[in-house]
Amino acid sequence: MIEHVHVEKHRREVSRQQRRSSATHQKLLDAAHEVFAAKGFGATRIDDITERADVGKGTFYYHFGSKERVIQEVMASVLGELVALLEVRCAGISDLRDLLDTLIGAHIEFFCNRWADFVLHFQGRTDLTLENSYEGMEAPFVDYLECVEGLLASVLKERVSAAVLRRIACAVAGFTSGYYSFAAITSEEEDVDATFRGLRGAIVAGLARFVQEALPSSRGQAPGA
Repeated sequence: MIEHVHVEKHRREVSRQQRRSSATHQKLLDAAHEVFAAKGFGATRIDDITERADVGKGTFYYHFGSKERVIQEVMASVLGELVALLEVRCAGISDLRDLLDTLIGAHIEFFCNRWADFVLHFQGRTDLTLENSYEGMEAPFVDYLECVEGLLASVLKERVSAAVLRRIACAVAGFTSGYYSFAAITSEEEDVDATFRGLRGAIVAGLARFVQEALPSSRGQAPGA
């Protein structure tokens, strides 16, 4: 009986320690998210993150080990939430244009009130083009692209190679994020989607044509067919 009491007490203590550790980890992650969005990846120092989180540097290194690791976790969190929304909004869609329109709408819905997340998304994509990109940065973006690829593959009427599907997904992702960035910057209205509804329709039409012309059956047609 006494042994059982000690075991139960130990279990509760371990559980409390785990909860505290998890809370500290999230506190650091939230602080990094805020500082990266405000200062950029390159200009942010680990001291900036620990000061924002009000913890010591040793605590930071215990949870993340490096600046690269916290960048990867921040980006994985942001893009993971975006992927989850895309999968929910696009579930059951079987028409290409409907899918493209929904993809654009989901991106706008996600970033509309989360400007800091869009800044991080844009920073991350830019960083990947640099020679000295942060290690591990590409993983969340690959997961994001693979999500878009899977959604596209589900509505295409013919099979395409992985290379072609990746090019199409990159085009879709580029158009959707680019559309939102300029719409959000130049619009004074709260409802960016409503303000740019006409442009959204034009983008959907252009993307649909791009996708169709990228398909093997289209490339095999004679000019003018």
